[in-house]
Amino acid sequence: MTRLVVGCALALAPLGAACAGDAVGATQTDRRVPTYQVDPAWPKPLPNRWLVGAIAGVAVDARDHVWIVHRPGTLQPNETRSIWRAAPPVLEFDQEGNLVSAWGGPGEGYEWPDLEHGIYIDHRDNVWLGGGGDKDAQILEFTRQGRFLMQIGRKGRNSGSNDTRNLGAAANMTIDREANELYVADGYVNHRVIVFDLTTGAYKRHWGAYGQRPDDGYFTRAGERLPGPFRGEVQYENRPSQYDPDGPPPPQFRIVHVVRIASDGLVYVCDRTNDRIQVFRKDGTFVKEKFIARRTLGSGSVWDIAFSIDPAQRFLVVLDGTNQQVYIVERETLEVVSGFGHAGRWAGQFYGAHNLGVDSKGNLFIGETYEGKRVQKFVYRGLGPVQAPLVR
Repeated sequence: MTRLVVGCALALAPLGAACAGDAVGATQTDRRVPTYQVDPAWPKPLPNRWLVGAIAGVAVDARDHVWIVHRPGTLQPNETRSIWRAAPPVLEFDQEGNLVSAWGGPGEGYEWPDLEHGIYIDHRDNVWLGGGGDKDAQILEFTRQGRFLMQIGRKGRNSGSNDTRNLGAAANMTIDREANELYVADGYVNHRVIVFDLTTGAYKRHWGAYGQRPDDGYFTRAGERLPGPFRGEVQYENRPSQYDPDGPPPPQFRIVHVVRIASDGLVYVCDRTNDRIQVFRKDGTFVKEKFIARRTLGSGSVWDIAFSIDPAQRFLVVLDGTNQQVYIVERETLEVVSGFGHAGRWAGQFYGAHNLGVDSKGNLFIGETYEGKRVQKFVYRGLGPVQAPLVR
């Protein structure tokens, strides 16, 4: 039997380490879960007096290099009024935290997003970027050196969640290498998963919550349907939540924030402001769902997902940027079995834990949005004791 520790704020201690004054919250059958330790020295300082804004995406490539996309436009005047300036939006780091490359921004032949959101590095070493602005109806593909390759969708031309040509504030993407398909979490304006041919960008299929045809109507807490769409990340963030934790499960997605594909072919979707994970087969057939920290309103509790590195991918690592938590979730049952995290500015704490990458060693790289404006590394320490998250 393992005691559950509540409220331990040891940023430099492995997950599950006891600290003085811990309360015993509950007991569980003995189990061991992935544990992590923050590396406060990663990454190294940027050159050129560069600063990063809100982190809008994190990805890890086949070299175990860590990529981020940030929002230069979120830097405040008092941050850049002297010798400091915004770094280019796309940054690549090696395992030691050294900056390897930096590029991005408006250029010839493509439409850079108004609000950067999401990054993915595919098996061909190409870089995919999304955008969360209300007019961002496009995703972009570049080489790792920043040379433009392809754009899917055109800015300002989205006609809703059943548009097969344009996106609607796409938040994230992933790739099914075997099928040569690109999956997009689409997103803040649209409310769906959409799939394209990876090579040509041709439309393949899409679906909404429960595998149904998506509906852009807006559902109130009382279940009333209002006309949609409600447009853009900023507007979503500032609007009172219409999610009712005591009501029936919402029939539609709200913010489709992340899509990931497990090694067994199941597709995991973060329906962020509905506080849930939904699981599908690749054809859009609904399999199951699970609410996480179900009473979370506002910006929601399910922001990103990564898989543990064991062959069976037994665990999910789930980010909650509202409650500033990281949940360890058993993939088969979708039950929260452990967790860590605390709101704050110190190493190992979070302000807007937004996106997540995992390398081949199991280390986590967590980017923070809002005024967090940083990426942190959490070193994988193997399986260890359970620790209770502060919020379930």
